[in-house]
Amino acid sequence: MSDTEQPRRAGRRSRRRVKARVRRALLAGLIVASLVLLSVGWVGFRGWQARTHLLNAAALAQQLSSEVVGADIERAQRTLSALQDQAGAAREATGDPGWRISQHAPYAGDDLAAVRQIAVAIDDLARGAFPTLLRTDLSTLLPGKGRLDVHRLKAVTAELTATDQVVQRTRDRLVAVPTGALVEPVRDAVAELRTEIDRLASLTRAADRAARLLPPLLGAGGPRSYLMVSQNPAELRATGGMFGAYALIEANDGKLRMGAQGTSAKLGLFDPALKLKPEIRNLYTDLPGMYPADVNLTPHFPTAAALFRQMYRERSGRTVDGVLAVDPVVLSYLLKATGPVSVPGHSTLVSEKVVRTLLSDTYQRMEAKAQDDFFAASAVAVFDTFFTRDVDPRAYLSALDRAITERRVLFWSAHPEEQRVIDGNRLAGSLPEQEAVPTVGVFLNDGSGAKLGYYLRPAATLAVGPCRPDGRRELRLRVTLHSTAPERGLSESVLGLGLAGDPYTARTLVSVHSPAGGAVLRTRLDGTEVPVGSGTERRRQVVIANVEVRPGTTRALEVDVLTGRTGSGEGDLWLTPTATPWTTQIDPAPHCDQ
Repeated sequence: MSDTEQPRRAGRRSRRRVKARVRRALLAGLIVASLVLLSVGWVGFRGWQARTHLLNAAALAQQLSSEVVGADIERAQRTLSALQDQAGAAREATGDPGWRISQHAPYAGDDLAAVRQIAVAIDDLARGAFPTLLRTDLSTLLPGKGRLDVHRLKAVTAELTATDQVVQRTRDRLVAVPTGALVEPVRDAVAELRTEIDRLASLTRAADRAARLLPPLLGAGGPRSYLMVSQNPAELRATGGMFGAYALIEANDGKLRMGAQGTSAKLGLFDPALKLKPEIRNLYTDLPGMYPADVNLTPHFPTAAALFRQMYRERSGRTVDGVLAVDPVVLSYLLKATGPVSVPGHSTLVSEKVVRTLLSDTYQRMEAKAQDDFFAASAVAVFDTFFTRDVDPRAYLSALDRAITERRVLFWSAHPEEQRVIDGNRLAGSLPEQEAVPTVGVFLNDGSGAKLGYYLRPAATLAVGPCRPDGRRELRLRVTLHSTAPERGLSESVLGLGLAGDPYTARTLVSVHSPAGGAVLRTRLDGTEVPVGSGTERRRQVVIANVEVRPGTTRALEVDVLTGRTGSGEGDLWLTPTATPWTTQIDPAPHCDQ
């Protein structure tokens, strides 16, 4: 072999090895590509199936909700069965090996994982929550003929607790789904499902707590007594209105009766004042500890309720187990469920007119003694109606849920173990020291010594600003108060002390509480910076502005506040419940990570 031929042969062998490697690489690539195409095709097919089943499940869930509200239980059972079939099929379609592998793929993997979580959530609810809610007799949560069957209620407690646990676990899993990189349809689906499950979680938690709390609260373990106070939004206080009339409610083994009645004014002045925390005294002076009608200058209901209980004990010698507060707007909601209530010797209370009757007409047409007699007679008539009349439980609970959501029904228990269960629910009226969503409080206290709050029309907007380097966000609050009061013709009972000078001018002390751990930056009234009172309450900075509104005019208060450290782009408002509901708007911003 010549010296030149040997290199040629070596070169040919090298080229053959290269070609072989290329062929093997091409073959491997072809196999991988084929598998990928098959996988994509399979996942696409399963995705189409899952989408169909999920759309069907969504429609059935809406239908189920309508049938439950309409008390059509037989049809609801059939709808639930169909919903379970569709939810189970969606779960199966998104649970095979091909789908699980594809969840780790770039780009589409997050979307496939999110769709899987949606399918699992709906299936879990259809099998672990809805059947119990459908079986539960809601009348067990309501008293009938003056008595609530606490033993029957205890029997459903375990099921309601298990249902709530399923709903809360499902909610937590959905909250953990990252949505930043999802395509818009999937992101919207996750957001919509989160909203619906938030509502469901609120209801199941309330039902669970009610089932556990109502037996001891209503005397299953021995007699209990409570003060039921009526808040009067015609004379505003931070939690809703001045504590006016009150009644003693006695409970024993589920049986309820109304005892003695009275008014805050008749409890008299407390001098020296009851002991207050320094931050409360700094903001509201000694008034909450001196006058029963001023205990709720603070928006923190447990403080107000404990003070009122102490005042009642010092005057009556009787110690009660808690305080329940309601207002006439609650009554308007409940009268829709019960129908009109006759008050012997007085006008009939009707849902559409009861707020005007109690907060305006009564003060215009009656003397003070007649007002007290009417309020007392109305309380007895309403109490007897609610606890003796046969009422649709769903309509009753729906009205009660609306009232609690608007913080028009508040309850405080003097038993710490019970209060710990109640805390965290709107029913407690507790001003939290920590929060997930930055919340600005806007609370109204009358400064006129009059009943002009009935004529105020409040509105509030809250805009979430950009993220700051220190982890905080700036929020822009705008509050407007408009007075619909006439310029003449109101009675002395309505005009009261006229502390604003002009008796028809409504003077309102507007307290703005920053989010927990936050601060207040600037305060302007009608565009001009104004002097304000300031302090802190429960880890929130507070400013108090005096806003005086003449009949037919509108004043605007603008306040810039800082949140604590948060990435959330959401914001919330906590507002004093008023005779006419607030007009509100919240403008969120992107999360700081987006």
